[in-house]
Amino acid sequence: MIDILPRCRLDAALFPPKRVRDTLFWGAQALKALILSAGQGRRLLPLTADTPKCVLPVAGRPLLVWQIETLLAAGVDDIVVVVGYRAERVEEAIAPYSRHVRTLFNPFHSVSDNLASCWMARTEMNEDFFLLNGDTLFEKAVVTRLLTSTQDITVTVDRKPKYDDDDMKVQLEGDRLLRIGKKLPPQQSDAEAIGLILFREAGGKLFRAALEASMRRGEALRQWYLSVVDGLADQIVVSVKSIEGMRWAEVDTASDLENASFVVKSTDLKSAVAE
Repeated sequence: MIDILPRCRLDAALFPPKRVRDTLFWGAQALKALILSAGQGRRLLPLTADTPKCVLPVAGRPLLVWQIETLLAAGVDDIVVVVGYRAERVEEAIAPYSRHVRTLFNPFHSVSDNLASCWMARTEMNEDFFLLNGDTLFEKAVVTRLLTSTQDITVTVDRKPKYDDDDMKVQLEGDRLLRIGKKLPPQQSDAEAIGLILFREAGGKLFRAALEASMRRGEALRQWYLSVVDGLADQIVVSVKSIEGMRWAEVDTASDLENASFVVKSTDLKSAVAE
């Protein structure tokens, strides 16, 4: 019998896994982001009658392209976009970024909310990763600040004087998240989540397991993934990172779309297409 163990050891030494290579050669683990962009964006009709919300133009470029450029500038070089409605339009818009960006198709996009999109990306949740909504714009400094957290799960939040029914509200105890959801009473709300979460490896494993359990329930297709985070907050420490004073925007309506350019108008991002 031929002993292949020495060859396996040699291969492992010469060709270590990507995560190990990144640590050896770049001094830090490569970063991944999962972007949930499967929806149509019906509140933006008729603009989204034939175009997904994530590729509507903001300051002359698709919203999703701004997200990708910001993430790349912050050192996130492995980006997975969950697509659904008019997926070919999204794939066309991000084709120049194929070195860093790939897609997953959610066949349930027309009958489900974003919990199902998360579940479609569950196999990508094996290391540290960002999870973000496909309609949230933010400056590079937001990502940089979030990366300072070493907690298992960190939700990005902002504060304002008053909160309304459309805000993804959070209740806090110091920097610990107690509750998160749109139905949280405003008087019990301490901040709003912007739609960007950092999962360290252990937190990602817990989130994935909770996703799997949630998808076995009948109501799963009509749930948001933040309902899973809300449930986890009862069991483990879910922390928050405030970005007060930094630029970000959520695009839900036509007026949101018009106002979103303020996030990117003074950006110093350069195109990463050729990098």
